[in-house]
Amino acid sequence: MKYLFIIATLAIPLSLFAQDQEKEEQWQEASPISQTYHAYRLKSSTPPYGLSKVKSLIKKITTRTDDESDDYDKPLAKKLYLGLSLREKFTYHMIYPESYSQNCDVSPPIIGEEKKISGSLPDIFSESNWSKRQLDFLVSNRDSVMALIRESVSRSKRMGLNYKTAIVEVNGREMIPFLIEFYRIDQKDNDILTVLMLLLKKNKYKPFMNSASFIKLYGAKSNYQSFITLNKDNVDLIISRAKSYYNGIM
Repeated sequence: MKYLFIIATLAIPLSLFAQDQEKEEQWQEASPISQTYHAYRLKSSTPPYGLSKVKSLIKKITTRTDDESDDYDKPLAKKLYLGLSLREKFTYHMIYPESYSQNCDVSPPIIGEEKKISGSLPDIFSESNWSKRQLDFLVSNRDSVMALIRESVSRSKRMGLNYKTAIVEVNGREMIPFLIEFYRIDQKDNDILTVLMLLLKKNKYKPFMNSASFIKLYGAKSNYQSFITLNKDNVDLIISRAKSYYNGIM
């Protein structure tokens, strides 16, 4: 019994060591290409509408003179918010999240990220998010939001993560042709394909919901890193399904 106790005692740290080693092996460094693409995915667009005015108001919110923690919501005062035009509110929402949302987990690098079509968009603001007031604005002004995104993207030739997230939030299915056309310009931003799939999912499009792709990306065994391989067949299939859905509702 004495020897069994010693063996069991020694096995505990060995077991912990094995777990630590397994975690270390799982945390692989992504290639420079993957790291560059990951940074590209996280970039947001900055709307030009009343930008200087909006930045000035945001600076007053974020400049603190007391000892309060940063872990709290920081909305613009209601009176100042109501004084903004629709376009200025759009800019405000796209560059400033009012709600604090703690995220304690550090995600491991995604290996070969540039060769994958993800089922999910990255977190838009790290440990912050749009507040209910901001989400309500986007949804209640969805036609204007989509028009401003089209206008801004057509000018800048870039669709940032905030724009893509907003399209999904407002269920911007009317933007499917624009998304497809924009993707085809250089076929570099795989997250546009992700947006198309999220719109199909949001609208419960049966040919997609019953597909192998859906099960892999959003089924019971899926997670936030679930993906399908980036290749011509998968790209063509996503675009074909998005077109079929759009043609069926318009």
